[in-house]
Amino acid sequence: MPETTAIIGGGIVGIALARALTARGDDVTVLEKEGRLAQHQTGHNSGVVHAGLYYKPGSLKAILCAAGRSSIRDFCIEKGLPYREVGKLVVAVDETELAALAEIERRSIENRVPDLDRIDDVARLREIEPHVAGVAAVHSPHTAVVDYATITEAMAQDVRAAGGSIRLGHEVTGIRLEGGRVRVLTPVSDDVFDRVIACAGLQSDIVARLVGADPAPKILPFRGEYWELAPERTGLVNGMIYPVPDPRFPFLGVHFTRGVYDNVHVGPNAVPALAREGYGWLSISPKDTWDSLSWPGAWPLAKQHWRMGVDEISGSLVKRLYFGKARRFVPELEMSDLTHKSAAGVRAQAWGRAGELLDDFAVDQIGPVTVLRNAPSPAATSSIAIADYVIANYLNPTAA
Repeated sequence: MPETTAIIGGGIVGIALARALTARGDDVTVLEKEGRLAQHQTGHNSGVVHAGLYYKPGSLKAILCAAGRSSIRDFCIEKGLPYREVGKLVVAVDETELAALAEIERRSIENRVPDLDRIDDVARLREIEPHVAGVAAVHSPHTAVVDYATITEAMAQDVRAAGGSIRLGHEVTGIRLEGGRVRVLTPVSDDVFDRVIACAGLQSDIVARLVGADPAPKILPFRGEYWELAPERTGLVNGMIYPVPDPRFPFLGVHFTRGVYDNVHVGPNAVPALAREGYGWLSISPKDTWDSLSWPGAWPLAKQHWRMGVDEISGSLVKRLYFGKARRFVPELEMSDLTHKSAAGVRAQAWGRAGELLDDFAVDQIGPVTVLRNAPSPAATSSIAIADYVIANYLNPTAA
């Protein structure tokens, strides 16, 4: 008899794991609390298939991103799903950013980003992005865009075809270890499995606590807001225009991305959300907010990053400030070109007791329960590779 596995979470990582396990004959049940798959981080992002420019060489992010981008591309080709290599230009606006740009170039080379090009000629910059402003850049021509929610649904079809079960509307409320097996409770079910894998994203620390794992790292939700470029002005951007990131902060800053369906969005920013699933300023959970403020790492984090926090919140509330950040890269941009805010996303950012923000993927093992504790971007890009990694390193080797 095959081992029974419950996967908590119906985002792209959970479904990629279910697909990998059912493909080898395992008995898999996915438990998803929402009424559809890809409801949260998977369905609320810019759709970028990252090439690995930013990640620390040798990190799990770097390793799994490289493997994952190829797997996602192959999957899209196999299923006939849209996959567009629009390219990414990381731009140094002035000479003060050249040293940080050189570090991005170094990491990209070590991470074997395919066909990376360093550009120091403004004329060459304008050939790639005619409306961009900057003094130098690195160009990743194979950075692509996809529809991750559609990919997740296509993976789910494979899961069902292989005999796997996907239960929507099943929010996990209890996990109990019983004689080497795991009882998983939801308001509508009570089942025992040989093992459990939790890919719960914004709820990952809550699920971890259900099985008695260390409360750290905790999830701090950050909302990323996007503005849409007016359809008649999308010609200002050919592919993606990204800033040189501030190494002191884990977020990239406002950038331009041409999506897989040819819309162009500007963003995201990064503002603390007032609820784990707080997609707007009016989405407030006093409990979630208090959980964040009472965490030991709250004040060390605020002390270190309060200036950037004020800047991000101001840009969220005042359109002109957000516009000013974007216009640094595309001087022809006009305020009226930013027509409306599109669907925001909330990033599940893990942080420790001392206020440190975790940068790399992180996995915990508690007996027969495996918990993904931190899986931020590029988790969608890396999803198939993450599934292979978890199976190889955390599941019963005799079953792998």
